[in-house]
Amino acid sequence: MEAKIRESIAGGKKLGIMGGTFDPIHYGHMVAAETARIEFGLDRVLFIPTGSPPHKENRLITDASLRYEMVEMAIQNNKNFMVSRMEIDREGPTYTVDTLRILHSIFPEQELQFITGTDALKEMLTWREHEEVIKLARIIGVSRPGYDSKNLIEKISRMYPFTKNRIAQIEIPALAISSTDIRMRVANNKPIRYLLPDEIRLFIKNKGLYH
Repeated sequence: MEAKIRESIAGGKKLGIMGGTFDPIHYGHMVAAETARIEFGLDRVLFIPTGSPPHKENRLITDASLRYEMVEMAIQNNKNFMVSRMEIDREGPTYTVDTLRILHSIFPEQELQFITGTDALKEMLTWREHEEVIKLARIIGVSRPGYDSKNLIEKISRMYPFTKNRIAQIEIPALAISSTDIRMRVANNKPIRYLLPDEIRLFIKNKGLYH
């Protein structure tokens, strides 16, 4: 992990981890991270763009360096947000369990809190070593208003009793925004202003992404 990030995070008690392809990052991601930070008392939220996500092998993913650059621009004005290249620089498919193990070894004194959307939460039981993922980090499932994931969380708790009190849910109004919709809007020449930071909108335009 980058030395500057390691120094900034060291000494905290709770570290939030925001993983995803961020293709592109948008206000939904940022509101989710900030809401989780405040509600769960997180010292920092570390954004970790995926390098080669194994669950999206059938979709063309924007180059990792461009996705990283977009995240870096989006969070630059929030001192509590940081972004790491740790998955981008890792060769081969990137798995959440490996990332959490690395973070746990670097910050053994901190409680890891993995922030993810409820769509990903539904797939969690298919992840590599999903039991270990839940042991290594508390899971914060973020959902759009009106989406009830209570039954899903109860199902996981019944299957794996050790997950009780290890999975929490919060509603995020801005999650009505999605990266998929933004990509489709760009491809169809529809406006994306106010769905994501203006710097990212201009970056997408200048780089000719998603057309």
